[in-house]
Amino acid sequence: MTSAVPGKGLGPVETGASRAAGERRFHAGGPPRNPSGLALISVMVGAFATLASWATLLDLRTALATVGVAGLAIDACLIAFGIIAVVMPLVPAIGAVAKARRSSRSLTVGDLITARMEAAASRKSSSVALGLVASQILILLAILFLIANDLAVSKTFFYLPLMRDSFLLILKAFWINIYIFMIAEILVLVWGLAVAIARLAPGPGGRPIRLIATFYVDLFRGLPAIVNVYLIGFGIPLTGLPVLKDLSQESFAILALTLTSGAYVAEVYRAGIESIHWSQMAAARSLGLSHLQALRYVIVPQGVRQIIPPLLNSFISLQKDTALVNVIGSIDAFNQSIIIASNHFNLSAVTTVAIIFFVITIPQARFVDRMIERDRQRMRAGSK
Repeated sequence: MTSAVPGKGLGPVETGASRAAGERRFHAGGPPRNPSGLALISVMVGAFATLASWATLLDLRTALATVGVAGLAIDACLIAFGIIAVVMPLVPAIGAVAKARRSSRSLTVGDLITARMEAAASRKSSSVALGLVASQILILLAILFLIANDLAVSKTFFYLPLMRDSFLLILKAFWINIYIFMIAEILVLVWGLAVAIARLAPGPGGRPIRLIATFYVDLFRGLPAIVNVYLIGFGIPLTGLPVLKDLSQESFAILALTLTSGAYVAEVYRAGIESIHWSQMAAARSLGLSHLQALRYVIVPQGVRQIIPPLLNSFISLQKDTALVNVIGSIDAFNQSIIIASNHFNLSAVTTVAIIFFVITIPQARFVDRMIERDRQRMRAGSK
């Protein structure tokens, strides 16, 4: 048996009888490790990051002055950033030191619980400070990269006058990307579902269809999208086939992207369909529905609800792949930016295209993350 020591609250003490019986025993651990060392390290690293930040901001001020960007507003912004650079790492680091001291004092007077809480809080503050320092150093490296060689990098990729003058022209060409994406996405949804159903064709009679669908998926998943766009965009016009040879470059791009993205979406559909328990199909067939009817009314509606986040990820990928149409000469935003870059010997116009894609893509990615998290919460709630 076990007995507790009165007034200590450190858990049960094992007796000889319990050791002989091999019973499980529980006891409180020893005192917490001293977090003072880690706290001091966070203070020193934070001080180093602060000095490096101020030095970098001074270099940035000098670099901006060389191109005529100076004034009280710029100085005020740099001072504000300098204050932030001091506060970000040093405040949690100093807090870590104070908490470590409180932990030591609590341990001295025998208050083990408070000592553990303060030690844990000190280590947490130290980790926060070190994490902020790591982020701060990465930002400083980015600034140093941009101002290196008399702002050569900034002038090459972020020349604001050129970005301002070419923005409307690039935005107008970006509508070609939107047009290709919208049409291709509708076709991909239909084509991918058809291929997925073909891969699930039942029985010996469906074996040839399954083999052909599998070959198509393996082929277009194995080839780079740019190769497919090139082959279709230049190959089909060379064949001289009626109707097809007269299609526009955008139509060839839509066809190529539909075939390429359709292979990936077909696998997403198939995963959703196969995630439905086989008893659903058996129940539908027992009610007299054919295989296709069971898929249409029972299986596919349930499967699609589970694959909406992966489908949205495929939409985002397809949206970015529209930039590949430049290889067949379609004047989309990327091709337009290349023309501007060639005329001005500067890549800032291409950076503008990158920013446009970033602005329209990131919100969609965050929306997909939110949907995935919501599905996880729903599954957790359903399992309770």
